[in-house]
Amino acid sequence: MPNVTVVGTQWGDEGKGKIVDWLSEKADVVIRFQGGHNAGHTLVIDGITYKLKLLPSGIVRKNKISIIGNGVVIDPWALLDEIKQIEKLGIKITNKNLYIAENATLILPLHKELDGIREDAKNTDKIGTTRRGIGPAYEDKFGRRGIRVMDLASKTNLSKKVDMILFHHNSIRKSLKKKLINKKILINDLSKISSKILKYSKPVWKKIDEFKKKKKTILFEGAQGMLLDIDHGTYPFVTSSNTVAGAASAGSGCGPDTINYILGIVKAYTTRVGEGPFPTELKNKIGDKIAKKGKEFGTVTNRKRRCGWFDAVLVKQTCTISGTKGIALTKIDVLDDFENLYICVAYKLNGKKIYHFPSSLQDQIKVKPVYKKFNGWLSNTSGIKKWKNLPKNAQIYIKFIKNYCGVKISSISTSPKREDTILLENPFKKIN
Repeated sequence: MPNVTVVGTQWGDEGKGKIVDWLSEKADVVIRFQGGHNAGHTLVIDGITYKLKLLPSGIVRKNKISIIGNGVVIDPWALLDEIKQIEKLGIKITNKNLYIAENATLILPLHKELDGIREDAKNTDKIGTTRRGIGPAYEDKFGRRGIRVMDLASKTNLSKKVDMILFHHNSIRKSLKKKLINKKILINDLSKISSKILKYSKPVWKKIDEFKKKKKTILFEGAQGMLLDIDHGTYPFVTSSNTVAGAASAGSGCGPDTINYILGIVKAYTTRVGEGPFPTELKNKIGDKIAKKGKEFGTVTNRKRRCGWFDAVLVKQTCTISGTKGIALTKIDVLDDFENLYICVAYKLNGKKIYHFPSSLQDQIKVKPVYKKFNGWLSNTSGIKKWKNLPKNAQIYIKFIKNYCGVKISSISTSPKREDTILLENPFKKIN
């Protein structure tokens, strides 16, 4: 069976939780490969709701291996708290079903503090971060001063690493007239939880190679949407990691040939959280209606999401960049009550029509969507499990998305319930 990578094709919140839950049941190994605890998946299994932030979705199922890869930045205190909360729901987590990459970078309290300081700073544009220290932790990682999981195993080495990171951060804090970080307190805080984290630590790349040789089925689980990618997203209003499918290889320690099928999760309309360009945003009653019907509030932050019409230009672009082989279309039922629907098929920029989303922030702000109008279906699609039972106008809407983006529709979600899915193609049975 092929290995599958799941990525969001928009700005996140596409409904990955439900799709990943279904796929994780069929996988032997589930791997998180980027991001931190700023993204969340909500899973509902047998009436129990699990809200996951760092833990891969496979953790709630028996006989599955869950891996947090080296591409993830880990807040160890947040992780331990999440483990505790999930265990309260009856899930047993041990070093037999959870592996953490020994070379994964840690998020420290100083990272969260710096995140907040920057967001609150006057005379600066807000990025709209979750203030969880994700960005500053990645900065230290690429600045070669980050503290990694393996560093917790040696007090001598940890002391040296703390000296390096504090030289940088205390210099910044001094210039901002903020209280300096105390080395002893930081080391003491890390020492208290080191054994609890290290028991899960493994050379993940080596374990993945073993799984490949044993023909285990692997699911790579992306955290945020591709439009938040540090390179290919709406920069600078992006996350601090690569969210495209290609990051699964680097973020876990396996070759690109490990990945056989890339599944893009696509919401039937568009949403985003935080600041940044959003060409099809609806700042009106229609946008409010979509938000209410779609229950568009963040799993982690509970922030209300901005809502707008489906942007086919953006989805085609992200599918191309990630090499998406199939689309899992979600939340089609949210659009049941609309007389007319619109899909963005191009942009107007400086009087000219273009068919891609430009990289320049100035141009991203200026583009105006060119819409194609569709008749709504004004009937209930919730719970439909067969394509032939969808209203004709819903079929027309979905077929247009497929044809415009040039990617097959693998499944259609017709409610938040796991079983309410129209399966057209099983990614685990589809080989390139």
